[in-house]
Amino acid sequence: MYFPVADIELNPFIPPAIAFIISFFTSMGGVSGAFLILPFQVSVLGFNTPAVSATNQLFNIVAIPSGVYRYIREGRMVWPLTWVVIIGTLPGVFIGAVLRVQYLPDPKNFKMFAGFVLLYIGGRLLKDLLKRKNSTNNTVSAEEQFQKLVKSYNPEPGQRQLPKVIIKKFNPRHIVYEFYGQEFDINTPGIMALCFIVGIIGGVYGIGGGSIIAPFFVSFFGLPVYTIAGAALMGTFVTSIAGVLFYQAIAPFYPGMTVAPDWALGFLFGIGGFAGMYCGARAQKFVPAKRIKWILVGCLLFASAKYIFDFLK
Repeated sequence: MYFPVADIELNPFIPPAIAFIISFFTSMGGVSGAFLILPFQVSVLGFNTPAVSATNQLFNIVAIPSGVYRYIREGRMVWPLTWVVIIGTLPGVFIGAVLRVQYLPDPKNFKMFAGFVLLYIGGRLLKDLLKRKNSTNNTVSAEEQFQKLVKSYNPEPGQRQLPKVIIKKFNPRHIVYEFYGQEFDINTPGIMALCFIVGIIGGVYGIGGGSIIAPFFVSFFGLPVYTIAGAALMGTFVTSIAGVLFYQAIAPFYPGMTVAPDWALGFLFGIGGFAGMYCGARAQKFVPAKRIKWILVGCLLFASAKYIFDFLK
């Protein structure tokens, strides 16, 4: 099958298969998998124009709803955190899209930028994992207790439900929520400022912004991975819609450059991601939190190494 925007010929079964495998694992950590699908498009398929960023965001739009649905159904969506992610990242996504087209149209420069962004995020999360290896804190305790409950959970009539997120406070200064009897207090302005910066990076990279924020929530703010995955995915979904519309809108102003998404290729990746995210979100509660974080670290560092190597060779 020929994809005219990407200018590649490809078996139509390959994109859904790749997207399913990637999204199954990454969705457990609140990451759509777009940050790994993009290097596959760039390095393996040879799709190097700015349109690859818009196509990646189209993948998010199609794939993410299934994962978000599972987290909502299981009561693990922190809605105030979700709105802050969306409000913070949305302006940054527009800025990032302009920067991508204006200053990073060259594939080589784009690979260097993406590689170092992923290296920083992966390194920060790895450092956090190694630092906490022999320590105990509220976050680890909440995650471990939740895992113990899941293992003994027997969904029969009369059996109590798995714990859900309880919102205690939401105002311009703080978000406070409870998970498994423990409270987590988040500084709202701090989260919003960070999301704005991440939104710019995400707009350039083509992943909506929300995906990058998941490792930050875990490593910088110490939030349980079981409670932030839904918010991160929902933020990615909304900002990806804005990103695709924006790339499509500015395409006429860059007649000599391919900017608008490859709709067919994006939908094929999205179909596989839709199935993968649903399965990953459903399986998340059965996977230890530390293992999910190691999956995130492995994915981030692998993609980073690939990009930096491609830039240097």
